[in-house]
Amino acid sequence: MSSPASRRGDSGAAVAEIRDRLHRLGLLPEPGTTPDSSPATFDDAVDEAVRAFQQQRGLTVDGVVGVQTFRHLEEARWQLGDRILSFRAGWLISGDDVRSLQQRLASLGFHVDRVDGIFGPQTDRALREFQRSVGVDSDGTCGPETYRALARLARTMSGGAVSSTTLRELTALESLCTGVANKVVVIDPGHGGDDLGLTHGALTESTVAGDLARRVEGRLAALGVQVLLTRSVDSTRSMDESQRAAFANHTGADLVLSVHVDSVGTPHAAGCATFYYGDPLVGTGSRLGARIADMVQEEICARTDFTDCRTHAMTWDLLRLTRMPAVRIECGYLSNPRDAQRLSDPSFRDAVAEGIASAVVRFFAPDPVALEPQIT
Repeated sequence: MSSPASRRGDSGAAVAEIRDRLHRLGLLPEPGTTPDSSPATFDDAVDEAVRAFQQQRGLTVDGVVGVQTFRHLEEARWQLGDRILSFRAGWLISGDDVRSLQQRLASLGFHVDRVDGIFGPQTDRALREFQRSVGVDSDGTCGPETYRALARLARTMSGGAVSSTTLRELTALESLCTGVANKVVVIDPGHGGDDLGLTHGALTESTVAGDLARRVEGRLAALGVQVLLTRSVDSTRSMDESQRAAFANHTGADLVLSVHVDSVGTPHAAGCATFYYGDPLVGTGSRLGARIADMVQEEICARTDFTDCRTHAMTWDLLRLTRMPAVRIECGYLSNPRDAQRLSDPSFRDAVAEGIASAVVRFFAPDPVALEPQIT
């Protein structure tokens, strides 16, 4: 959807399309069946349905249909078998049907890497391996013959997804936990370019996030980490989350830290929260992401008096599209006077940066504690 974000009070063709998609998902009655409903108006019922959809999908629950929410609405329309699926370099197919295919393949013991609804190279390899094993043409195209083979086997074999995924994550953890030296860490300061975020006195979300990123960079670089920034502090370039994820994937980073400062429409929201990739629809996600998120949250809260808003699984693009563990850290709210006052103090920002850097050192430290078998 190239049009601007849609929200309560808007009307027009884009809203009509949103309403139709929500209706098809069973989240919204058909226009005209309830009093005061209109097929092209973003009313209270649409706002409520959008928020319910965002909650289901692990998105920011704000009632606004922007690029990410609309893309998830598009993905939700596809069920397994509705279309032919295959890997297309440069334009990856995504949707609920891809997620279902990945679940089927994973349950049969084939390595899909991550159940994320994106038909990438690893899903292509897993599909071809499955096709060879059942004697159908291993062309990487999931069509009627492959669907029939999946349906037959799904009735007789299941249960391999959790154990095989956990084993692969444990193997990856062993290879990562050899010490912090020579690791590659991408630090992503939030906002940037024309997007300054909220302004509070002399502070903006962009400048505070940039300053925190630089402080973390300095600490990690001193320990022998190769640190790459998605943007410089004074950069005028603006990138969306998918571009930031592509940058991290291209560098082959071991870890991604997205550093943000938040703001909302109320002064009461306060504190620090850390987010990792997790899909509430299927209960899967990045165990390594969850592990570093817990460490970051613990280390920041141990060094500051931030309210502990805990860790949460989300499906934001930066977390979903990166191929390595990634977390987004919300370091307080400039819309909260108390948080804003603390973030204006360089020594407080030092404490936050020290917490993030210490968590990275812990994450890469040898002899890690084994991963739990479920996402929490």
